[in-house]
Amino acid sequence: MSAMDRMNRRQWLQTGAAALAPAVWPGAWAADTLPQLTLSGPPAIVSAPLIHMAQSNALAGVAAKTVFTPWRDPDQLRVMAIGKKADILAMPSNVAANLYNRGAGVQLLNISTWGALWIVTRDEQRKALADFKGEEIAVPYRGDMPDIMLQLLTAKQGINAQRDMQLRYVPSPMEAMQLLITRRVRHALLVEPGVSMALHKTQSFPVSVVAPELHRGADLQQEWGRLFNRPPRIPQAGIAAVGAVRQHPEVLAAVQKAYAASVAWCRANPLECGKLVAQYVDLLTPEAVADALPHSQLEAVPVAAARADIDFFYQQLFAQNPSLLGGKLPDAGLFGG
Repeated sequence: MSAMDRMNRRQWLQTGAAALAPAVWPGAWAADTLPQLTLSGPPAIVSAPLIHMAQSNALAGVAAKTVFTPWRDPDQLRVMAIGKKADILAMPSNVAANLYNRGAGVQLLNISTWGALWIVTRDEQRKALADFKGEEIAVPYRGDMPDIMLQLLTAKQGINAQRDMQLRYVPSPMEAMQLLITRRVRHALLVEPGVSMALHKTQSFPVSVVAPELHRGADLQQEWGRLFNRPPRIPQAGIAAVGAVRQHPEVLAAVQKAYAASVAWCRANPLECGKLVAQYVDLLTPEAVADALPHSQLEAVPVAAARADIDFFYQQLFAQNPSLLGGKLPDAGLFGG
């Protein structure tokens, strides 16, 4: 193992251990700065700015130490949020509403991922969701994003995904990607950077490659825009404050400012950003993350500015299945009102 690998492993163990302890100890707010601020997110582009914030100590003004620890699936995310094992969590927007409505103590700060979902396919002729009727598709996170978006967009055009498609549910986007690249399925619903990683793994990138093995098929962002007569931007995920940190607006303001700055850094330095993310997600390469950035609509929009888009999205989810939001539309408290 190289010195760099040993260093990365130490970082991983340190951040993993941090997730097992309460993020903020009682009385920590008495000092000018927190002893530690814990950030957490999934193996997706929404986490890239959080990782950069931790690595660059961007929150030094409000915390003596900032760490990042990954969550692997929505169940672990919910455990971390309810157990207050992190202060700032990247999460799907519907999960934020669901947790808030169930009393978990969540404040949504921004929407930063505006669409990073594609069906990646071996058949380049399949470009729309309707083209996948009757087909087997690997789908991660049953009952959560991106399954929710698949169900919503197919239902909008009269397709019952459960009946009219063969959905093969798997625990994570990385596992769906593995099924696809090992030829065990022909189609998979993937989230960036898993899309770009699959294309790289099969040498289907760049687009100039002759006869690529895999193709970007249905673009769920374009389907959203077409079906709902809106821009092809889905308020899919953002960052939220959990627990005691919600009571300290100066910390939340610093987090939002640092996150926006790290978004800008990642977009301006895609390969360097990819190297940071690859330290925390073994299956990803820096090149795949770099390629994923321009396809992920990564833009930190504060909830006040994103509210109209969020409200419309929540209304569609509520009409589909109220339990996706915890049984009701969230009130202004979710947004800090």
